[in-house]
Amino acid sequence: MIGLISATAAGAAARDRLAAAWPDRTRVYDGPVGDAVRRAFAECEQLVCFLATGAVVRIVGPLLADKASDPGVVCVDEAGRFAVSLAGGHGGGANELARAVGEVLGAEPVVTTATDAVDLPGLDTLGLPVEGDVAGVSRALLDGEPVALRAEVPWPLPPLPVAAEGAYTIRLTDRLVEAAEREVVLRPPSLVVGVGASSGVSAEEVLGLVESALREAGLSARSLAEVATVDAKAEEPGIVEAARRLGVPLVTYPAGELSGVEVPNPSDAPLAAVGTPSVAEAAALVRGGELLVPKRKSERADGTPAMATCAVVRRPGRGRLAVVGLGPGARDLLTPRAKAELRRAAVLVGLDQYVDQIRDLLRPGTRVLESGLGAEEERARTAVEEARKGQAVALIGSGDAGVYAMASPALAEASDDIDVVGVPGVTAALAAGAILGAPLGHDHVSISLSDLHTPWEVIERRVRAAAEADIVVTFYNPRSRGRDWQLPKALAILAEHREPETPVGVVRNASRPDESSRLTTLGALDPATVDMMTVVTVGNTATRDIAGRMVTPRGYRWQSGREGAE
Repeated sequence: MIGLISATAAGAAARDRLAAAWPDRTRVYDGPVGDAVRRAFAECEQLVCFLATGAVVRIVGPLLADKASDPGVVCVDEAGRFAVSLAGGHGGGANELARAVGEVLGAEPVVTTATDAVDLPGLDTLGLPVEGDVAGVSRALLDGEPVALRAEVPWPLPPLPVAAEGAYTIRLTDRLVEAAEREVVLRPPSLVVGVGASSGVSAEEVLGLVESALREAGLSARSLAEVATVDAKAEEPGIVEAARRLGVPLVTYPAGELSGVEVPNPSDAPLAAVGTPSVAEAAALVRGGELLVPKRKSERADGTPAMATCAVVRRPGRGRLAVVGLGPGARDLLTPRAKAELRRAAVLVGLDQYVDQIRDLLRPGTRVLESGLGAEEERARTAVEEARKGQAVALIGSGDAGVYAMASPALAEASDDIDVVGVPGVTAALAAGAILGAPLGHDHVSISLSDLHTPWEVIERRVRAAAEADIVVTFYNPRSRGRDWQLPKALAILAEHREPETPVGVVRNASRPDESSRLTTLGALDPATVDMMTVVTVGNTATRDIAGRMVTPRGYRWQSGREGAE
């Protein structure tokens, strides 16, 4: 919960705007300011104070205890010009909160945390448990000193300016080790514990078994990702409570699926009880990985038979491929999610001209693999190969990456051994449509006239089908120096079914500085004025030119009813 505190009418107005934008995340604290801040500090994960920073410093100063547990505090000035991350920048999430508040209120976020100021990811913001000399290693990164990365477990990380050797070290490991001097230890969630148990097992017995198995194998409980078992034990109180105390989810699998997993220590007992010859080992291994601790049983002080078994598996870190749509070109049409993925990527793959559009958004240390026109399949293969190495990869395309862009060749290359995330973007058709008016108000279709990948016979059949169905058509890749006859042919097909006065919108470089647009007709359009940077939208029989805007009614019935009423 985010506590909101204000002292003046202007502050209250901004406070109420934020509360309205985030109704489920915020709570307004009234009364004397000092008391309100203190109550919010005790009860909330974060605070936004519409007060002077000096006043907030004096109030919260005595309350600060530990940056890892203190709430994040953001101050917004009376004029709503600045959102200042005052305390808990990383641990309390104040830096991100300041940016989010800035977006809602139109304020400039002010973040003075050193790593954020120079656009380096903070070691305590990577989403992994961290131990050791965070301040010292972070300072070395900031000062440009060589910092070595020792990745004992492959795991996708954002870009870090690391070296092969250095006096400082970032160690990525799930081993039970102490951080050395000048070293930070990051704990990836790479370990899975499979658990089998008899009905009525206690949480203490399960927990003791798991903790001893990890400890004796030299593995860190902070790298535990999940506890896994068979579906029949999904509600076994002892297992459920043990997973809760370990702070990880309990994941269950059907007995039939577990029975197909090859394990070193099958048994008749679980086969008779739950329908699979292995629970602990099979549940840990079902999604692949390396068996580090074979099945072992719990030991009971009274000598009675064990009621729990466990096994430990290390799952390799899965690479991550984000397929990112950059939109039509304007920076303000690049989505926040796309920006976040660009900053998260350690490797960026893209067409050189698209890379140039967003190069300034990349974090220092991002490895850029760029190529020219005509290398789409090569870029797709490269991006997938880098993800398979365990990297965090962003593959970029213009508009929406799934529309005549990089998503389809990339996903054709990818298999289920990597994680794939799609980030939508504003397409050229949508950008052009917004400029023209509302040409896509009813059914519409996009057709690429490039026959480099699709035979012209197929393209022509699709154009003819759209013409006969009276559907608005947006033509991508309409004309180039080497392809000058396809657009006239497509327009001629449409003209067989539509009047010469049918509105046609022509938009070149939508949303870019040299954007141009015009509204013409099917009979008057000169194909020679069109090139590859142009999108051509041809209306249907209901599309009209209304006050210089291209408008396709949402429904013919609505239009005819309106005309009849008027």
